[in-house]
Amino acid sequence: MSIKLITFDLDDTLWDNVPVIISAEASMRQWLATHASKVGELPLEHFASLRQQVLQRHPELKHRISVLRQRVLMHAFEEAGYPQPQATEMADVCFEAFIHARHQLTVFPEAEPMLQALRQHFLLGVITNGNADVQRVGLADYFHFALRAEDIGIAKPDARLFQEALQRGGVDAAAAVHIGDHPGDDIAGAQQAGLRAVWFNPTGKAWEGETLPDAQIRSLAELPELLTRWK
Repeated sequence: MSIKLITFDLDDTLWDNVPVIISAEASMRQWLATHASKVGELPLEHFASLRQQVLQRHPELKHRISVLRQRVLMHAFEEAGYPQPQATEMADVCFEAFIHARHQLTVFPEAEPMLQALRQHFLLGVITNGNADVQRVGLADYFHFALRAEDIGIAKPDARLFQEALQRGGVDAAAAVHIGDHPGDDIAGAQQAGLRAVWFNPTGKAWEGETLPDAQIRSLAELPELLTRWK
């Protein structure tokens, strides 16, 4: 069956995510240092402990990473002596400082030409475990839908996330392919749901997964030709 739907991971597939998160964390810390120094001085280990406490009480937040971060911040403000609802309001503003910086990113130079070429012939979608918003990044016009684990409460490699993508695209698994960088979340997850999977491996890592990907690319610019061959 010919390919009709292509789904993409976002973080570390369409852009380098490590510097983005480092910058976002720094922006959040700067906001705290300016507006709530007691909370800003808390060690990372304390935030990690708060995160575990929140997850123990609310395991349903495991994949809802934005809400989880806001809840952790709220508890940190409460511990520092801020009353409700001020603690919640400050957590919301602090989180916005983080999420704004989280979207100040630069996509790989090959990404938009690749997406522009592919959307002429295929339905394109997003499947991500992260909290990046393609609208805020400026890529929304390329995609017919975007599935974020935090919106649905299910994360890759859960097959249900890929099955939801197939339903939104109106195609069978045999007519879909997923592109991503993670051997488990992206490659194994997609293949378990019946999709073909292309491993984005720009640094030439050795494959460590159990089942080989259906194909491997070092640059996003290689993808249109690969899909043309499959078509």
